[in-house]
Amino acid sequence: MAERPAQVELSRWDYFLRTWQQLDVPDGWRAEIVDGNGVVLVAPPSDPHNYIAVRVARMLGRVMPDDWDAYQTLGIQVPSVERLYMPDLVVMPESVVLDPSRTPCPADEAELVVEIVSRSSKDTDRKAKLWGYAHGPVPLYLLVDAWDENGPSVTLYELPGNGRYNHATTVDFGEKITLPEPFGLDIDTSKFPGPDSWPA
Repeated sequence: MAERPAQVELSRWDYFLRTWQQLDVPDGWRAEIVDGNGVVLVAPPSDPHNYIAVRVARMLGRVMPDDWDAYQTLGIQVPSVERLYMPDLVVMPESVVLDPSRTPCPADEAELVVEIVSRSSKDTDRKAKLWGYAHGPVPLYLLVDAWDENGPSVTLYELPGNGRYNHATTVDFGEKITLPEPFGLDIDTSKFPGPDSWPA
């Protein structure tokens, strides 16, 4: 009688990660592990959302070194808290992106992540991902929030430590927000579309 092959016991995180890697995700959709309870699908972003992502990427392109890029469909993982996100933008060195042993890319290698809040992602981007990126730790988290209760705003979170960001700067749409070195860049938010421009 032939012996059965030994069953490999996967940790919960390895199981989630393998599931994420094997998913056949529809075009435009994203798969993430947001809350530690498994893989979720995120619907394609709206036109205003894409517009903001492209504008920010264009500004970043003016100051990034040649061996960095801003990606819109790059998965980054935070194994210590069993999270995997696909940020709206992430700046990552090409050496990490092109290393097949580091897929999905480790969050602690990111230079910056950008999330653009939509109606359906308010709590995820403002709370869950804020917590996850701080645990990365990702040094800079830029949150573009047209749905802020106090008016459309952009917040830069900096100095991650002990599972949280220890400094935050918020400006209203229309103002500039400064990314520190290694960027040394003023992000001009004057053309960011407010909530009236977003689909209902």
